[in-house]
Amino acid sequence: MLCVGIFCMEGTETMVKKPKKKLLVTASTFPRWEGDTEPRFVLDLASHMTNEFDVTVLVPAAPGAKEKEILDGIKVIRYHYFPVHKWETLCYPGAIVPRIREKKIRALLVPFLFLSLYFHLWKISSDYDIVHAHWLIPQGIVQSFFKTPYIVTGHGGDVVSLNKGIIRRLKIRCLKRAEHVTVVSEYSRKKLQELLPVIQPSIISMGVNTKQFGKQYREQDYFHQGKRKVVLFVGRLVEIKGVAYLIEAIKKIDALLVIAGDGPLRKELERQAADIKNRVLFLGAKPHDELKTIYASSDIFVVPSITIDNGVQEGVPTVIMEAMASGLAVVASDSGGISALVHDGQNGLLCEERNSPKLAKNIKKLIEDEKFYNEITDKAQTFIRQYDYKVLAQKFMEVYKDVLSEE
Repeated sequence: MLCVGIFCMEGTETMVKKPKKKLLVTASTFPRWEGDTEPRFVLDLASHMTNEFDVTVLVPAAPGAKEKEILDGIKVIRYHYFPVHKWETLCYPGAIVPRIREKKIRALLVPFLFLSLYFHLWKISSDYDIVHAHWLIPQGIVQSFFKTPYIVTGHGGDVVSLNKGIIRRLKIRCLKRAEHVTVVSEYSRKKLQELLPVIQPSIISMGVNTKQFGKQYREQDYFHQGKRKVVLFVGRLVEIKGVAYLIEAIKKIDALLVIAGDGPLRKELERQAADIKNRVLFLGAKPHDELKTIYASSDIFVVPSITIDNGVQEGVPTVIMEAMASGLAVVASDSGGISALVHDGQNGLLCEERNSPKLAKNIKKLIEDEKFYNEITDKAQTFIRQYDYKVLAQKFMEVYKDVLSEE
């Protein structure tokens, strides 16, 4: 067979290789560089679509990040949204709303972000066959002003917050104009239907690359914990994560608490843990290559998330998936979309929000009952396979194909 460019000749027959459809993914949470500590679920999902789509990701710029690069085979474009680039701090590290809570002056950057995203989509959106906008705000709202067919994914906070006035009307406009809407949990679907009752969004969660996590990465006594069991938390140190309740729970247990993450509450949490500082280890934010060892070298993973004052709750935390894939038992509060992953008494243990005594009781049960612990972890590892990115990417690509077939 002779192939030149996209044309292949075999005998007297000529076959033309069909070009891939062009997919543009827009998001506001994304790794700033290789090995970054920022969540990478948008990148991981996109990287599993390259066999069938030509994928480009458009995300906000950040100090120190390249304007254009290739990450995991994905073309990445980072757009600037403020004339002084070192002040482009609205989106990273963390997410937009927590960044504003940390420094309220960052709210002044929001209109610049909207306008710059609009300008960049105006320049390139028509070059793509379909757009996948992650988060209703700002990506979905801005995309609704362009003709390129799009699907929009609500991740949690963007669904339940800012549902008044002009933003509410713009969110409804975004949902009505989208070719398809997805959310990450049943909780988010119900909240979206409160906003627009006629909508019927699909539930497609984010996921985990199960090959990147597992018990094979365990290093014995990695934290120099001796005979103590290791209780792990991974995430931003912000109010919604509820870490203060976990620290109170650990005060009642002879275990080592490892906290992998950073954020505005770190100093406050360190002060809270001062009386048990020999049993609490603050690691700071860690890149994903290190996290696979941190997960596997721990025993119990805790997600003590809470509902904060404005009603915002967790979506479906990918850290739970990573912990399950790593062979950990999971203890969590029943908040937001967490129960979509953690089924109480089956593949993990749940309790009410802000309940440190129950968190402690659940952790103790897993420490003291080895048989129960093994049953929980075995079921969790089996359960989480359905959230592998190969499976989830295929679900999204079927949505794309359905949309494109109707055009």
